[in-house]
Amino acid sequence: LPAFRDPKLFTKDQHFGEVPVRIYLPRWASASKRRAVIFIHGGCGMFGSIRSHEKVCRYIAQKSDSVVVSVGYRLAPEHKYPGQNLDCLTATVHFLQTAENYGVDSDRIIICGDSAGATFSTSVCQELTNRTDIPKIRAQVMIYPFLQALNFNLPSYQKNALIPLLSRKRLIHFILKYLNKDPALEEALLAGSHVPESINLKYGKWINPDLIPDKFKQGYKAPLSTPCEAQVYEEVKEVFETTFSPLLAEDSVVCRLPDTCIITCEHDVIRDDGLLYKKRLEDNDVKVTWYHLEEGFH
Repeated sequence: LPAFRDPKLFTKDQHFGEVPVRIYLPRWASASKRRAVIFIHGGCGMFGSIRSHEKVCRYIAQKSDSVVVSVGYRLAPEHKYPGQNLDCLTATVHFLQTAENYGVDSDRIIICGDSAGATFSTSVCQELTNRTDIPKIRAQVMIYPFLQALNFNLPSYQKNALIPLLSRKRLIHFILKYLNKDPALEEALLAGSHVPESINLKYGKWINPDLIPDKFKQGYKAPLSTPCEAQVYEEVKEVFETTFSPLLAEDSVVCRLPDTCIITCEHDVIRDDGLLYKKRLEDNDVKVTWYHLEEGFH
């Protein structure tokens, strides 16, 4: 579909490599080079598009006087994981290299995403921490991010298990669909049977209900320990890769991430992913701004 005609914005459809993007440029003159926002839409990696998030991108461009680049990554399950991450990385690197062509200050580029888009955006940030040949991402904005597939029994998963639009079972269904896995594995993932003891021991220091502030744990009950089923682990072991679960990245990576804004919602199964990542960033001396919407839904 063509871009919406907006009297306040120039809109361009282009390709960065093979990745389609839509660029929104304010029509009014600027006394200096502008800031830019690379926007990665959510939708579990399977839904959404440049078009579905156009109003959001136009709003950001107008209100912040920024150039906005909306990334149209290929969707699963037709395009297999981690193709979505790679598309987002390709588009981001291309824009960082060519930002000045769009009147953008290459030192003032942020990356933003909602839900799975936040997963992809922080995965891109982690991937770029060691790059010295391109400008650094100035900051990242994470809107109710999905960040780990280790524990589906955190307090927010229990509290919001049946909350629309994203119930706990629906989220796991989407994960399996996204990865082209057997939907019959749903109950095993819910129980935690996909997690070997070695992985629990390694990452328990980061993904632990004890790290969630008490006010978010009302009514929480620790689940019974479930032994790992080796076959289930082999089927879904991709979920422990940092491109899928960025919360599992090592401190040597996390400490080099840019300033971060995290937005969480109270009525959201993945609320605690954002809370745990906030703590990880703060523990690694990364500047974090946190907004929590008490009445917010995913």
